[in-house]
Amino acid sequence: MEAIVLAGGLGTRLASRLHGLPKPMAPIAGRPFLEILFTQLRRSGCTRVLLSVGHQHSVIQDHFGAAFDGMAIEYVIESVPLGTGGAIRLALAQAREESVLVLNGDTFLDADYAAMLGFHASEGAAVTLAVVHCDDVSRYGGVTVEGQRVVGFEEKSNSGPGWISAGTYVLARNLAWPSVLPEKFSIERDFFVPEVARLRPAAYEVDGFFLDIGIPEDLDRAQTALAQFLL
Repeated sequence: MEAIVLAGGLGTRLASRLHGLPKPMAPIAGRPFLEILFTQLRRSGCTRVLLSVGHQHSVIQDHFGAAFDGMAIEYVIESVPLGTGGAIRLALAQAREESVLVLNGDTFLDADYAAMLGFHASEGAAVTLAVVHCDDVSRYGGVTVEGQRVVGFEEKSNSGPGWISAGTYVLARNLAWPSVLPEKFSIERDFFVPEVARLRPAAYEVDGFFLDIGIPEDLDRAQTALAQFLL
């Protein structure tokens, strides 16, 4: 298993809580958030992480070095911010496996990643999105699922219960990118949304715990909610 972890976020909304640290290094019960993701990946059988970094990348490199618990870490450094899409495209160019897991470095999802990769292969998809059901989709924007495929995306202004993208994907290493995409772009807004009919992403439904630490309230909640995953 090979994974790309996006860890280049600025963490603007968390600035008062980070005390100069990059967002993926936010302390959770005394340990950096990235350690929780790496522990989860290692337990899932991941052997190599392509860590996409930019803002304050030296802080992350100095902490983790070239490996975590026997799992190799290689750094893909953005000289300028590339957005989630540009960062993923850059990292995929260094991937070795045919299918690569992609995680956001500020989001936790209690999922079976080995099973997600197996599902991706069985569906014959170029793209698989992990989706979770929540009571109110307004913060994230909903996704429309039919059968085992994502067939549409909803605006964030919509509210009420529904499926959302958990920001966890499996992508084919040789994914065909439209030539009109700029160097910097959003993977969901600029690629998944306009290309949904062509891509027909597989929808991997997850009922495990999901938390995005991008706002102070959820960073506070993570201190206790994620404690069990530090064991």
